Amino acid sequence: MDLIRESSIAQHLVQQGIGQGGREFLLDVLALRFQSEEMHQLAAHIGAIDDVQRLKQLHRAAIQVPSLEAFTNLLDADE
Repeated sequence: MDLIRESSIAQHLVQQGIGQGGREFLLDVLALRFQSEEMHQLAAHIGAIDDVQRLKQLHRAAIQVPSLEAFTNLLDADE
């Protein structure tokens, strides 16, 4: 039983790490593309996202969108 519990805890920690890395990569792309004062607000918003797939989608969008406003609209539309 302890092995199962340890495995579950390890899996949870791995998922947390993946999510944190995803948020950091996403914020890096946004900061490089759109040097803006709005980044603090976006960082808080993105920091609340736990879904790794959603973070991947947003990372791709951050690379492709023409403006920070377009990214913000995309982020707000999916709430």
